[in-house]
Amino acid sequence: MQIYNSLTRTKEAFKPLDENHVRMYVCGMTVYDLCHIGHARTVTAFDVVSRYLRAKGYHLTYIRNITDIDDKIIRRSIENGETIDVLTDRMIAAMREDFQRLGNLEPDQEPRATEHVEGMIEMISDLVEKGFAYAPGNGDVYFRVRKFEGYGKLSGKILEELEAGARIEVDEQKEDPMDFVLWKGAKAGEPSWNSPWGHGRPGWHIECSVMGKCCLGETFDIHGGGSDLKFPHHENEIAQSEAANGQTFVNTWMHSGAIRIDNVKMSKSLGNFFTIREVLDKYPDEVVRYFLISSHYRSPINYSEDSLKEAAVRLERLYTALKGLDITGVSAAEGTRFEEKFMTSMDDDFNTPEALASLFELVRELNTVRAEDEKKALPLAALLIKLGGILGILQGDAESFLKSGAEVDEAWIEAMIQKRKDAKKARDFAEADRIREELASQGIILQDSREGTTWRIER
Repeated sequence: MQIYNSLTRTKEAFKPLDENHVRMYVCGMTVYDLCHIGHARTVTAFDVVSRYLRAKGYHLTYIRNITDIDDKIIRRSIENGETIDVLTDRMIAAMREDFQRLGNLEPDQEPRATEHVEGMIEMISDLVEKGFAYAPGNGDVYFRVRKFEGYGKLSGKILEELEAGARIEVDEQKEDPMDFVLWKGAKAGEPSWNSPWGHGRPGWHIECSVMGKCCLGETFDIHGGGSDLKFPHHENEIAQSEAANGQTFVNTWMHSGAIRIDNVKMSKSLGNFFTIREVLDKYPDEVVRYFLISSHYRSPINYSEDSLKEAAVRLERLYTALKGLDITGVSAAEGTRFEEKFMTSMDDDFNTPEALASLFELVRELNTVRAEDEKKALPLAALLIKLGGILGILQGDAESFLKSGAEVDEAWIEAMIQKRKDAKKARDFAEADRIREELASQGIILQDSREGTTWRIER
């Protein structure tokens, strides 16, 4: 299995540090607001990674943190007139509901930053002792960027270029504009913890270094997150972790591509910003998931009406192949070229577009075999569901999916189908055609077969 390592900028053969045990950490949410579609892209990408690693037989420990103390959280709690605990608990509940609707499995652990402040104080103290950090006396503690050799190795940033744009704020007492904060001295009305430098709270970057070490060890296999976190967040994680621990922090760095809206970068200021809930209000949950996995996880993905409609049509095609088939007790077909191509695609840096292409090849074979002998098609249908499960799709009832999204009452649809049946029986074919056309105008497509008439939603 090959994984593209953002650190080395190349695909590398993946080999866990601890035989068959893979340890993976993914940067989670700062819980001050509802999650947006960009968050959905990252979480879904690493959900697929976790599913595939387990399908390959690896024992995976998957950690995704929660930042529950931060400048944005403090500001939002004041704006809302609610305590930080009430705000963060409410947003965490909403986050979990949104991710569940998208078919994402829960991580093995979901540590919260406020649960690890003591560990953060310990790591900062260690950095101060080793000369990598300093406390100027205003309650803050800063990391000495220039003391850490190799700063910029993940992002490719050059110190001299960064220095040109660096600034020191009025209330900061940095030795160098490049230095970043590890601990913030307490301000009136803000939550704080006692520390060797007085009351305060941790900076953002130190959180993941400590939670990663606590849950997975000083060195672990995979660290993931959105491409926007590469600098400065992940760059700073590397610097402070390796300075404190004296060894490699992470072997493989993975970053998911950004979401664009109609080929423009998503931004609140541009008014093209969508929460997950806003998207799920317009499209079925599984359609949104299919859209998110239809592009390679590293590539930018363009959100548009056309993209979602295409995802709906393609997912419908997969479910149509499963419609009316009962695979209870049926084992998936083994040794097929379809499964081999699927696994080969996923082994190549989790290439989901190619993996999906293999599912459509399987569907063509399934439909061909089914036309001749439905019973012989069942193991292929079971394989389609098995492989779909690795991507987090095709686990629902085919009939229910194909009827989902109807804007008219199902009882009315069934009544109209019965009227059409009666009209055909009476040889009133004009009335039967009229009923079909009326249903079609409502987006209801009828399908006649020897077993009777069924219907689906036009995507």
